[in-house]
Amino acid sequence: MKNEQVAQIFRNMARLLDLKEDNFFRVRAYDKAADLISGLGKDIADLAEAEELEQLSGIGHDLAEKIKAIISTGTCPQYESLKKEMPFSLLQLFKIPGLGPKSIKLFYRSLKIDSPEKLEKAALSGKLLDLPGVKEKTVANVLNGIALLKKRQERLPLPEALSAADIFVSALQKIKTVKKCQIAGSLRRRRDTVKDIDILVSASSPEKIMTAFTSLPQVKQVLARGETKASIICDKHDLQVDLRVVEEKCFGSALLYFTGSKQFNIKLRHLAIEKKLKLSEYGVFDAKENFLAGRSEKEIFSLLGLEFIPPEMREDRGEVELALNRKLPVLAEAADLQGDFHVHSVYSDGKATLAENAAAAQKMNYSWLGLVDHSPSLRIAGGLPEEKVYQKIEEIKKMNKKLKGLTLLCGTEVDILKDGTLDYPDSLLKEFDLVIAAVHTGFKQSREQMTERLVKACKNKYVHILAHPTGRILGGRSPYDFDFDEVCKAAAGSGVAMEINSCSERMDLNDLLCLQAKNHGLKFALGTDAHTLTGLHTIGLGLSIARRAWLTEKDLLNYRTLKELKKWLKK
Repeated sequence: MKNEQVAQIFRNMARLLDLKEDNFFRVRAYDKAADLISGLGKDIADLAEAEELEQLSGIGHDLAEKIKAIISTGTCPQYESLKKEMPFSLLQLFKIPGLGPKSIKLFYRSLKIDSPEKLEKAALSGKLLDLPGVKEKTVANVLNGIALLKKRQERLPLPEALSAADIFVSALQKIKTVKKCQIAGSLRRRRDTVKDIDILVSASSPEKIMTAFTSLPQVKQVLARGETKASIICDKHDLQVDLRVVEEKCFGSALLYFTGSKQFNIKLRHLAIEKKLKLSEYGVFDAKENFLAGRSEKEIFSLLGLEFIPPEMREDRGEVELALNRKLPVLAEAADLQGDFHVHSVYSDGKATLAENAAAAQKMNYSWLGLVDHSPSLRIAGGLPEEKVYQKIEEIKKMNKKLKGLTLLCGTEVDILKDGTLDYPDSLLKEFDLVIAAVHTGFKQSREQMTERLVKACKNKYVHILAHPTGRILGGRSPYDFDFDEVCKAAAGSGVAMEINSCSERMDLNDLLCLQAKNHGLKFALGTDAHTLTGLHTIGLGLSIARRAWLTEKDLLNYRTLKELKKWLKK
């Protein structure tokens, strides 16, 4: 879908126009259009083809024409004109965590700062302190944000890497001579951040593939090009993409080798040596160099006496030993998911109504859906006052009487206040079907304070799930400091589950913390934290984390039927 591409261009136009001090209402129109398009549950290209763009709220003829231009050409004349008028590097400032539009305006207008590099120089030289309202703490936050941005540029969050890889894979698969095309590397293992993208292809004409790959419009720079291998820098995130063309008979061995991890590959090579075999990216060979296997990973695993090991598990954490003894856990699969615990609606800061969320859940074949909205202390997210809570409860009750095959759970994402108490009284919490508790403020409390805060929340008898437990934002905010084991003990003692937040910005918990929590006997709940209909589809990101943590369907509450789930919620 082109939705995010169109939305991003409109966001960029709004930011550049704002910095240019253009008409406020014009700026706001682009911002609103970007939010609308990003949250659409339909493909914007389909609406354009059907001439239905102007039926969308806030999309007039002028914006509709720009959308059509972006869909067909990847840009629009007005955007290109703006990029010539204003330094395009200004948009990089908006990627710095913790830096808002007001500060960017101040820095640009006062000191002509139009890039992260110039901002860092001004911060280190003390020039920022000459500006009104800028204090030592402000400068420290700016430098911390720039450091986070640099770290993010070194390793790209998984969702963005998947999006970039999809563009190249889709283009390569359209070439007639391509027989197989697959992602490898840490991206295939679904690590939460990746350094580069590896793509493997088997094809009858490598030279043709090399030419097509290096000529794609997304290629910013060609780093190297040979007969069967090419490396480029793509225009999206300056990410390196490596392509290898291999023979069909060794596609499986190449895929196994380039998927890794390095330690996993070493373990397999040692296992092959014990069996007097040689394992490489070209296949499995006997002592006389006879080719034995390599067309598929499955035949290689079988030859080595192993169960097939899913890519997400290949980190040398004991999976090879389990595979030798046919004791690998059966990892959770997307097909059997029953529902999503963490979805927002227009009752707080969600973009979709209850009915729209219900319709989207039905298309995903869910049997239940947790509709949680913010509590009142989170004003920026439109937290619900008590009277609105009862209105939502009644609306959901009426809807559940009419819905077929789906039950809506009326829930709340209740704020954990700084002292560990919850933002709603127990008398109201007991009215909800589902209570997930979360920290949204006060991230800089001491380790002891944050631990005590989370432990106290877990001990509230109405809390079912601890949401985005570490509070991290990928490339934007480090986890807050607390004793994870102590919180796990409290959660286990109270029967509270840990959320694996699937939101592309969070992906929290990570796989290692999931393994740690599982050792405490905890259950897990996948929640998309969706604020738009498209957000519901990020459930796969959370599932990738669960699979990397070796979680089975028994570990995840999302695989429980409505009857089973209600029984757990009551307990």
